[in-house]
Amino acid sequence: MSPLRQHHRVAFVSLLLVVLHFAVGPWLGDRRAAPDLLLLALLVYAVRAKPGKAAAAGFAVGLLRDALTVVGFGSNALALTVVGYLAAWGKAVFFADNIIVNGAFFWVGTWIADLLAATAGGYFRGADLLWQLGFWSVVKGLGTAAVGMVVLFLFRGWLAVRVTE
Repeated sequence: MSPLRQHHRVAFVSLLLVVLHFAVGPWLGDRRAAPDLLLLALLVYAVRAKPGKAAAAGFAVGLLRDALTVVGFGSNALALTVVGYLAAWGKAVFFADNIIVNGAFFWVGTWIADLLAATAGGYFRGADLLWQLGFWSVVKGLGTAAVGMVVLFLFRGWLAVRVTE
């Protein structure tokens, strides 16, 4: 498959996740625990992009998220820029075509994004920060990883993901 065609397929899956984030996101329950489809779209793209492009995509997605919040403007842009860059850089270290590794990758990416956004934005302090990072971010990461693994399984042919060794 040509690289351009592969790029279009990754862009389609990422755009689909962004649309689903806004279309079904409000019905997924508590925002603290709901799967983060916007971050998942970034991670799906970032694993298949160069670090600079992934950081730029993270910045754009972070600005989109910041535009929808009232406090801590810029914290999501910072967090998702860092996560996008690290995700793209991490593809050299990890085998990004394995669905199980991607699931762990999605969980870690979600937790790091929450850590950076919560600390940079000043959303939580003291025990609330520990509760957010120790419980809600873990639950959100597990949900995001589960949805991400389903997406990768459904689009495995398009995203060149191995289901088994």
